[in-house]
Amino acid sequence: MPSEQINGIDLYYESHGEGPALVFLHGAGGNHISWWQQVPAFREQYRCITIDHRGFGASLDPNQEGAARFVDDLEALLDRLEIDRAALVAQSMGGRTALGFAVAHPERVAALAMCDTWGFFDWPDLQQKVAEFRERNAGGGGLAQRALGPIFQEREPERSFLYQQVFALNPPREASSFASDITADAVAAMTVPTMFVVGSEDGLTPPEILHEVHELIPGSSYVEFEGCGHSVYWENPDEYNRALGSFLEQHPW
Repeated sequence: MPSEQINGIDLYYESHGEGPALVFLHGAGGNHISWWQQVPAFREQYRCITIDHRGFGASLDPNQEGAARFVDDLEALLDRLEIDRAALVAQSMGGRTALGFAVAHPERVAALAMCDTWGFFDWPDLQQKVAEFRERNAGGGGLAQRALGPIFQEREPERSFLYQQVFALNPPREASSFASDITADAVAAMTVPTMFVVGSEDGLTPPEILHEVHELIPGSSYVEFEGCGHSVYWENPDEYNRALGSFLEQHPW
């Protein structure tokens, strides 16, 4: 099992293909396996790196430091792998890692794809809007169910079941939260090429929130997938891969 001992843990990762580095950062409902529909599509052109965030998959988090170390972990892994610059693809929780890293180290990020995520930073206005949205749209089931759109779950019971199985591979962990010092002004000043992707039926990070953050970043793009829920990359992989591939081709590194 490939792993690197960094920041007090063994961080699990996988590397597939050769070329410019393309790092995939999973959400709270997944781990490195989540990208099984993306890695085969991109490994012929890029070096695809998938990780298990600490506390997920095979990356344990004995001191329960959680998301507070995500950016540090990514920096240390890229240093260990001697990768100076990479494109980052983030899903949901992974947006905290990706956008946090891009703000802290913009010279190391060639392009940034924020998928079903706005970073979940400590911005009271947006947090309040998300909380109100979730209260209005509260549904049953745990994260593994709420992370997929209802249309997809009805149409694709097999892949819905697979999503739940991948989620179940994660070890038990305490809720992870920390105070981030990344401000909206810092994000607005970022010059890294950025794309936002969201499903029109996303019940966790509503499209209007992602669109609001998209408008903060000059030159960023916004793609909304009709009928998809919180996991566009899983629910509509072909169209998602085409959109991501086109975005990456526009910003070679």
